[in-house]
Amino acid sequence: MKDAYSLILSAIDDGTYRPGDRLVESELAERFGVSRTPVREALQRLETQSMLTRDGRSLIVATLDHNQLAELYTVRTELEALAARLAARHATREEVRVLGQMVEDDLRVVDDPQALSRANRRFHHQIHLASHNRYLVQQLDIVHRTMALMARTSLAAEGRGLRSLSEHREIVEAIASGDADAAEKALRHHISTAFETRLMESARAWASTIEQGRK
Repeated sequence: MKDAYSLILSAIDDGTYRPGDRLVESELAERFGVSRTPVREALQRLETQSMLTRDGRSLIVATLDHNQLAELYTVRTELEALAARLAARHATREEVRVLGQMVEDDLRVVDDPQALSRANRRFHHQIHLASHNRYLVQQLDIVHRTMALMARTSLAAEGRGLRSLSEHREIVEAIASGDADAAEKALRHHISTAFETRLMESARAWASTIEQGRK
């Protein structure tokens, strides 16, 4: 059975609680069927990790501003690129086959952004594991935990799902061939394209808000 921390973190990750939402200790305890003490401890831990922030006496799910988003993607790019490079050197044949099968399986959910987002996290985590570097995996876990604070997946953008899977396939092919340079390059391109897509989606959302305000 998951503990209160994992349950709350999963709820943020799957969008049950979104950036700006207020988290109430008693409500969380009732939702997850646990006592208030572990919920209180979990909230304190999440606040320490900057997943939650204070709004007066209330705790709310943190929101990433533009600079924080850019910083997060910078760190993610470097760590993921290293993971891909190491995976090309150390991944077993079984791990490579699993990565390839994931890409094929994920085609079935390409039209479901949320399901594809979950599949995308599994794929990237598999690359992290294939790097065979426990310290790198730990740091990437922190990065991907923080990515839960992004309210909308970039995979929801029109056409992004299929392009993302094509990029995944290129990454797998490079890892399978043992070409560390190609694996790193493919992974960097993949993250860069995802970030660019997210920025475009944010710009459209901002423009739409401004336009509605003028009406």
